[in-house]
Amino acid sequence: MSSDAGGPEPRDFYDVLGVPRSASKDEIKSAYRKMALQYHPDRNKSPEAEATFKRVSEAYAVLSDEDKRKQYDTYGKEGVYQKYGSEEEVFRGADFSDVFRGTGFGDFNDVFSQFFGGGMGRRGPARGDDLSLHLQLRLEDVITETAKEIDIPRTEACQVCGGSGAAPGTSPKRCSQCGGAGQVQRVQSTGFARFIRVEQCDKCKGRGVIIENPCKECKGRGTVKKTRRIRIQIPAGVDDGHTLRLRGEGEAGQRGTPPGDLYVVVNIPEHPIYRRRDSDLYVDTRINAIEAMLGTEVRVPTLYGDAKLDIPAGTQPGATFKIKGKGLPRVNSFGKGDEFVVTGVYVPKSLSGRQKEMLRALVQEGKVQ
Repeated sequence: MSSDAGGPEPRDFYDVLGVPRSASKDEIKSAYRKMALQYHPDRNKSPEAEATFKRVSEAYAVLSDEDKRKQYDTYGKEGVYQKYGSEEEVFRGADFSDVFRGTGFGDFNDVFSQFFGGGMGRRGPARGDDLSLHLQLRLEDVITETAKEIDIPRTEACQVCGGSGAAPGTSPKRCSQCGGAGQVQRVQSTGFARFIRVEQCDKCKGRGVIIENPCKECKGRGTVKKTRRIRIQIPAGVDDGHTLRLRGEGEAGQRGTPPGDLYVVVNIPEHPIYRRRDSDLYVDTRINAIEAMLGTEVRVPTLYGDAKLDIPAGTQPGATFKIKGKGLPRVNSFGKGDEFVVTGVYVPKSLSGRQKEMLRALVQEGKVQ
């Protein structure tokens, strides 16, 4: 990241902190500490400092957390916010106090109260985890829109207790230790600095409630393991690596929060006949030298059936011919790509006596050059 706080904002969190994607936790922590001290609002009074400080803190909050970093590496920033729901939830859990220990700054939590208008106090139950799966298709499968049914093992809200975890006719009780927040604050003083560490409540294990009479179906968890068959619509013309997002088809959320999402990654292996370039296809055909000289007609395969192709006289090795509209459908557009036929010219290994005489006659007449 540029040292000029007013420069262009890097979009990638690794670029924000100036570390490679392979950086260790210690390298990420060191890079953040250096930049955060430079742009901390208590130290840097420039108009851009606070925004820059928040930007580098956001990058650190994600990359210092193993789960958030994995989510970011897989789905990018949008995927992180889709899972955690809000900026406050993304920041929550990062150990900022440890980074600033011994710097002489005050309560780090007070800085974030400027960002969120109330600090980092209460934490509600998290939405469900996202799921991902790889769906293997053939090139032939994507010439039209298609539907696939797949079985997804996942957690779902218990139907007996409605996801509360408590036996029917009873209700969970608010945890007396954390007041239902699921977290407690630990205050630590070091010299002139005071740090507040937010930790999971050990009495309710972060749930915020105590279940005295657990549901027999889900054993008090509020969720049960199920395998659900879902139908996925695959757009025509998708490429290898294309990702489909199905909202709400991931793991169940906690205590009635929304479920996560399902990400389906389409995998299309290399085809034994066709080579793909976006929506266009390339295929090879072979003709012998005599056919190349005289011209011929060949049949070439397409994904829509064989097609006839006229090869003109004098065709050279590697010549490419286009069959319009025989490629793949264009995603988010109209029409189809084309198929390109690449000719390979080979020399016959054996000729009849008459064929040899005819070729010699052509050479003597100067017809073959």
